[in-house]
Amino acid sequence: MFGQDIGIDLGTATVIAYVKGKGIVLREPSVVAVNNVNGEVLAVGHEARRMLGRTPGNIVATRPLRDGVISDYTVTEKMLKYFINKIGGKFLFAPRIMICIPSQVTEVEKKAVIDAASNAGARKVYLIEEPIAAAIGAGIDISKPCGNMIVDIGGGTTDIAVISLGGSVVSSSIKVAGDKFDEAIVRYIKRKYNMMIGERTAEDLKVNVGCVYPKIQDVEMDIRGRDLVTGLPKTLTIHSSEMMEALEEPTNMIIDAVHAVLEKTPPELAADISDRGIYMTGGGCLIDGLDKLLQERTGINVMIAEDAVSCVALGTGKALDNLDMIDRK
Repeated sequence: MFGQDIGIDLGTATVIAYVKGKGIVLREPSVVAVNNVNGEVLAVGHEARRMLGRTPGNIVATRPLRDGVISDYTVTEKMLKYFINKIGGKFLFAPRIMICIPSQVTEVEKKAVIDAASNAGARKVYLIEEPIAAAIGAGIDISKPCGNMIVDIGGGTTDIAVISLGGSVVSSSIKVAGDKFDEAIVRYIKRKYNMMIGERTAEDLKVNVGCVYPKIQDVEMDIRGRDLVTGLPKTLTIHSSEMMEALEEPTNMIIDAVHAVLEKTPPELAADISDRGIYMTGGGCLIDGLDKLLQERTGINVMIAEDAVSCVALGTGKALDNLDMIDRK
């Protein structure tokens, strides 16, 4: 008895799993807490995320994926094993797994993903490029001979691709995404207020008051951190207008990358894109005003996909239906 087919969006920030026939069954942060002394995994997912930046010396809470690729192989394997067991319970026997990867990864990075999933208990591992999975998940019919542009902003990478006839014609992957937004906020607060904040506080700021396009109404949020002058805890009020300043650099890098892909796009497909617009997916595209800014800079209509965060996982799940066809090939 073979287990169900599973589609996994192995993200830098979140792991989302899709089981054929059931839909999305798991959505957890890709964080693992490991005991340094004996290498034992203490917590995975939500529980481990709460430990980030709050662990004693013998426990390390880490994110085993950086910039969209595996940075800690052993921990990634343990994390995958934990999630596969959680999805299937004890009776799952070697499922077929489809995992998405950024569009510009090396053969070595691909092999690392395949090996980690195989060792975690997969019977067979398939890879799918993130922008293609995102396009399928956003409900675009990619098999037709017309151009669709996808900008998928995740935690570690932003993948931009022009897709036609089921494959990507022009694609680019840059290591600027949600994590770089957080880092930019940490740097900005440090530079402007001489205060150190953690990455979780930076993420809360990004989600609650972050914006990259002028807002009609300025919103604010209180944060706590450590004053670098006195070394004591301190509370600050941050406004969304300041966030705009903090996020300017990573935002411009993403927009320049979109521009570069548009420059390389064949004219017929470019005409399709100007008709159909640009689709944005991934959690990073939910920053307030990013769609408006991109639309202003490119002059092309920009749409955010319906369930932007889950698009890649949903697309991977839909691609599971074609596994038998791939196997036959």
